[in-house]
Amino acid sequence: MKLLQEILFPVIAVVAALVVGGIVVLIIGDNPIQTYKLMFGSAFSWPDGIGYTLFNATPLIFTGLAVAVAFRCGLLNIGAEGQLYIGAFAAAWVGLKFGAPAAANTVVSQFVQLPGIILLPLCCIAAIVAGAIWGGIPGLLKAKFGSHEVINTIMLNFIAVALVSYFTQYFYKVPGDPIMQTAPISPSAHISRLGRFIPGLPERIPLNLSFILAILACVFVYLLLWKTRWGYEIRATGQNPSAAEYGGISIRKQIILAMAISGGLAGMVGINEVLGYRYVYYDGFSANYGFVGIAVALLGRNHPVGVFLAAILFAILLRGGIFVDAYTVHVSKDIVDMLQGIVIIFVAAEAMFRGPLKKFGLLRRAKI
Repeated sequence: MKLLQEILFPVIAVVAALVVGGIVVLIIGDNPIQTYKLMFGSAFSWPDGIGYTLFNATPLIFTGLAVAVAFRCGLLNIGAEGQLYIGAFAAAWVGLKFGAPAAANTVVSQFVQLPGIILLPLCCIAAIVAGAIWGGIPGLLKAKFGSHEVINTIMLNFIAVALVSYFTQYFYKVPGDPIMQTAPISPSAHISRLGRFIPGLPERIPLNLSFILAILACVFVYLLLWKTRWGYEIRATGQNPSAAEYGGISIRKQIILAMAISGGLAGMVGINEVLGYRYVYYDGFSANYGFVGIAVALLGRNHPVGVFLAAILFAILLRGGIFVDAYTVHVSKDIVDMLQGIVIIFVAAEAMFRGPLKKFGLLRRAKI
């Protein structure tokens, strides 16, 4: 029955948000049924709709998991945005410094040229480790000095964005290039697109092996949190720190560990962005993935399966919003932001639905 409760309220929140959104669409002069048909139809068309929806979902799975792990330890990681920037830049840096140059006119000074079989894993590890270190800093500050992780992670977002922008501008940008991006990384560090393996899926669609990596990350987080001693201690710390400490669990260690894992997961966004999509570090690439990850984790009830499904839903809204913006008269893609906000409000205000459901005996019948 707990599983039913975990599923029931997010589903109600999504349906309620669509109803409210439909009313808004009707008020501003468009047909809500046609609008939603356009939105969801475009997201599920084959191959472009599904391909781009899964591509858009990939970074949200990583950031949703990042926020969920911190939540499970009783922490609120607002810093996934900064952690993913640091991770992406680290992946690009390794791809530039340790791989063969992408073109003769874009040479960046190199330490050594590694083969792809070593370079690609090294770039991935760099993204994870850099994100973990950046995420571990607010964890360390909270564990050692009691400073609030929300303040620290917000400030570290600003520092991360400014820091990688500085390095991009003054050290790794191709001279004369008007775009704020690094030189292209070595082709040996590229991740294959799924179009190479799936018949009918063109390689122009940027969906790549990072999506598979995101699914594996969901499995990893589930096994870590529910099947290992570390995960048990993280969850125990989040549910009752005093009882956990009384039981011999080091609260400080769990805080640092949870924030580092959280940061590492956020840093994996760089694998998708740099190694699987753009092949450069592009300044300002994130469409607020770190902040949307908070909504994804909340809607997904901080469970890997829920995070995966919530990320797919948000990706559908993102993809559908583009078509709504282009093919409706009055509705813009801003409705996507509105729907996201309404969903989260309804999820947070679960008691709003619990009362009426109890009144009609639905919860009792479902034994929730």
